[in-house]
Amino acid sequence: MEGGYHADRTEFSDCWKITWRTPYIMRLALSAGIGGLLFGYDTGVISGALLYIREDFDEVDKKTWLQETIVSMAVAGAIAGAAIGGWISDSFGRKKSIIGADIVFFAGAIVMAAAPAPWVIIIGRILVGLGVGMASMTSPLYISESSPAKIRGALVSTNALLITGGQFLSYIINLLFTKAPGTWRWMLGVAGLPALIQFFLMMSLPESPRWLYRKNKVDEARSILEKIYPADQVEGEMKALQDSVEAEKAEDGELGDGFIPRLRGALQNKIVRRGLLAGVTVQITQQFVGINTVLYYSPTIVQFAGFASKQTALALSLVTSGLNFVGSMISMGFVDKYGRRRFMLVSLVGIIICLCALGGVFFKAAATAPAVSNFESTHFGGNTTCPAYISAPNAQSWSCMTCLKSPDCAFCSISTNKLLPGACLAATPEIRDSCRAEKRTWYSEGCPSRFGFLAVLFLGLYIICYSPGMGSVPWIVNSEIYPLKYRGTGGGIAAVTNWSANLLVSETFLTLTNALGSAWTFLLFAGFSAIGFVVIFFVVPETKGLPFEEVEKLLEKGFKPELPCCSRKEDGKKNQASSN
Repeated sequence: MEGGYHADRTEFSDCWKITWRTPYIMRLALSAGIGGLLFGYDTGVISGALLYIREDFDEVDKKTWLQETIVSMAVAGAIAGAAIGGWISDSFGRKKSIIGADIVFFAGAIVMAAAPAPWVIIIGRILVGLGVGMASMTSPLYISESSPAKIRGALVSTNALLITGGQFLSYIINLLFTKAPGTWRWMLGVAGLPALIQFFLMMSLPESPRWLYRKNKVDEARSILEKIYPADQVEGEMKALQDSVEAEKAEDGELGDGFIPRLRGALQNKIVRRGLLAGVTVQITQQFVGINTVLYYSPTIVQFAGFASKQTALALSLVTSGLNFVGSMISMGFVDKYGRRRFMLVSLVGIIICLCALGGVFFKAAATAPAVSNFESTHFGGNTTCPAYISAPNAQSWSCMTCLKSPDCAFCSISTNKLLPGACLAATPEIRDSCRAEKRTWYSEGCPSRFGFLAVLFLGLYIICYSPGMGSVPWIVNSEIYPLKYRGTGGGIAAVTNWSANLLVSETFLTLTNALGSAWTFLLFAGFSAIGFVVIFFVVPETKGLPFEEVEKLLEKGFKPELPCCSRKEDGKKNQASSN
């Protein structure tokens, strides 16, 4: 999950009061925040759509790399979109950048919905990814620059909430269209609707006042500030805007124009290097705990656990998405109280336990998989039996798991009891339909298991552990860890690292499950999480409650790790000393 600026509870209280008096502010924030909704919807919708795409296109069903490419090309597009989004936003304005993102996203949604072949779906995924990347860069910026400073964090946080809200919405939409003709086409095509709504909303809204002032359109900037602030505060805000823009221009002159000079300056600075080590570490760890395998493939994972019905898999995945949304709100309420570093470390402990438990559940499910019956395997006729099963010298010892590991084979359970020996059949649409016609269940991803509910339980606990900690906090750390003049450069490097790690994980998950099995794949992610825990413990300082100047001093001096329990005692001593 991607996030952004963090706000505390006082800021949310002030936000409610100010936007109640000036609804125009909330209109600006929510209109731009639809970009976060698009981001979240695109992340979640493909997980359900993929189940039906595989059913419509036999080559997608048989080629794991094609499934991974359909999922991950949106991430590749987002990396490119984020890269060009900053330049478009600075050159042509935040408003035009968001409108451009809407056009690209809408075009991608239409291409996917009308796709006659898998390669056309991939083109559509790249287009929506470009739109998502542009929106992820520009929407928070537009909200931040068009919001009163006092409630800026709360309004920008609405963008992060809308991301998880968009993911939750996508699972609901997936469920609604499971019985509709065209299923996945509707699921992917509906994504164009919020983009269209945002397009028309943004057409009626102004440009960011900060961008206008930087482009010497002072009167236009003032007219927008007059709609946002009370009359007696407008002059003060204009003066603050002037000072900020002049400082920014001076900084541009000092660091040089362009990314390469800024990057060179950042890497030559000891404080920035240490900040980047911390910021990049938490972003890589966020992805390598395996979260986006859950978001992109959760219905498939549920099928691995033995729930063959696509509707059931989508319904259970809706629960995990809802927990992700709730976890984001928990983070907003408590991360300022308990600290960023502590939240991440505790989160990782829970993640490691849940991933190990998932590995254990899948090992147990594989060991107790139903046997293959020779009688059942020939029930539908000789040509329907899995060829590998027929030629196997040890066919009498085959189980459902052995059957599914064989190329082009699937398991058909008997109708009375799914856990009894069933048939190992050739995986063709015609044989699948024959199996279902006898009210049997067709398994192509996972086997019937009495332990499947435990996999769903630990998947939900995994999300509960992830979302408040490793889900939200890495973005908060990256908003605080860099010196002011390098904050854009450092944040950009960390964001690209996050997207790249996301691409790597989403492009390899199904390949890993085919090569290692579900159990070892989750244990591999547990190992990555343990490595992340160790590295975060040693290189990421606590930034809770520290002014930016104090964070710089902490990095310059060098960070010395201490256990969370000891950190809590130290915090208590500091608070006692300050009160005395």
